[in-house]
Order: sequence, then C-alpha cells, then structure tokens
Amino acid sequence: MSDARTRYDLDDLLTLMAVLRDPAQGCPWDVKQDWQSIVPHTLEEAYEVADAIERRAFDELPGELGDLLFQVVYYSQFAREEQRFDFHDVVDAVTAKMVARHPHVFPEGTLASRRPVGVPAEEVETADVKTRWEALKARERETREAVSVLDDVPASLPALSRGTKLSKRAARVGFDWPDDQGVFAKVREELAEVEEAVRDGDAAHVREEIGDLLFAVTNLARRFDIDPEQALRHANLKFERRFRHVEQALSARAGGLEAASLDEMERHWQAAKESETSNA
Repeated sequence: MSDARTRYDLDDLLTLMAVLRDPAQGCPWDVKQDWQSIVPHTLEEAYEVADAIERRAFDELPGELGDLLFQVVYYSQFAREEQRFDFHDVVDAVTAKMVARHPHVFPEGTLASRRPVGVPAEEVETADVKTRWEALKARERETREAVSVLDDVPASLPALSRGTKLSKRAARVGFDWPDDQGVFAKVREELAEVEEAVRDGDAAHVREEIGDLLFAVTNLARRFDIDPEQALRHANLKFERRFRHVEQALSARAGGLEAASLDEMERHWQAAKESETSNA
C-alpha cells in the first residue's frame, strides 16, 4: 500500500481549526480555549522557532513554523466566531501594510506595481528605506491616537526586547547619548551603583540597580545594532556547551563534578574555550 497522501493546504488548516472548535464535534480542550489562554502557547511557539533557527535545525523548522502559524489561525477562529474578522482579513491587513511600507518596491502603492527595471535593489539606499519605514510606522501610530512615543510597545515582550524598543522610541525624538562613549559611561555608572547597593546590604536596592544595569546594557546593544535577546541566547548556548564539556571531562573522576575543585573546573572550562577557538 502506498504511503502517499493528499498534501494539505491553508484552506485545510482553516477547516481543521473550525472542526476542532465545533462545540458538538470538536476537541473539548480546543473548545475551552479563549484569547487569553492561547497567549502563552503563542509565545512558546515563537521561541521554539527561534531555537530551531539558532540550532540550524532546518529539518525541524517547517513543523515549528507550522505550530506558530496555527496560533494565528487560532486567534482568527476566535474572531470569526465573534464576528470580528477572519483569517483572510489578517492576510489582507498585513499585505496592505507591507505594500504601503515599501513604496521603493511598489511605487504605485499596489501589489502589481514594481520598481522600474534597471534600478537594482543594491542602489536603493538602506538608510533612506529605514527612514521611510519609520516615518510610515509613526504615521500609522498617529492614526491610533497615541499620546506617547512609547505607546504600543507590548508589555508582554521579553524584558530585554522591550527595553530595546522603549529606548529606540525615545532615541527617535532625540533622547539619546550623543556618542557611544556616553553609553559606556552609563554602563560603568550603573555597575558602580550595583556594587554600592550590595555594600549597603539592601536587597531591594540591589534588585533595582541590577535592573538599571540591564537596561543600560540594552542601550549599549542598541547603539551597535545588536538584538540583546539574541545575544543573550547565544551566550546561554555558549555557556551550556562549555559547561557540558566540563561535566564530561570530570565524569570519570572519583566523585565526579561535585568533588572537583573550582580550579579543576576552570581548567576544563578554559580547555573548552581553546577548543572552540582552534575549531573556529
């Protein structure tokens, strides 16, 4: 018997969701879900996509992207049931927005229009594109009657990512250091304040000052166009890789890792670093 099956498409996915949510014939778990209950799953799926990309696990990526798409379909089904909008409205909204934000690609403001032949992409100034993009986004925010440049930065973002977005918004209106040295000085200032709070023995003050230090570091990352969330993920992976090397190196030792001295662990840690450098 052949293992071949019909290849599913987007319409099939929408049908699947409608059936799962059917009160009479659907899945009891899916029927119980609502806007709020799905949000943690959406965040988790987004991080699983990021994790697969970081690990270069491209064989896993179609499944992870599918799980993330499923979240969009979920919200669209909630909206359809409440007669607010449906999945096709979501597709229309994002397509219209992206066409409007790319006048250098769609000069007539329609998906069918194109930049004139003979003007290659590399000749379109990246800085000009970014400026236009930010201006268009600012105009979109104005139509929502925003009262602050910090409006619509989601509170649910990871703290490092949100800190970066908040400081980017403030920098757009001139609230920023005039040069990189100002950011370095701020990081050093905040680190000194952490040390002072530790000497004072005030736990609440230590927590506050560490928060200020982390926020200063997000600004440092922003100045060099680095995503601090991604940078920290890379650092986490590096730490995990090196520590596993230490564990493995000491596994045959009597007492294992727990019986090893800090000097022994540090020696194997440095060996892991050297190994990475030589294999780079």
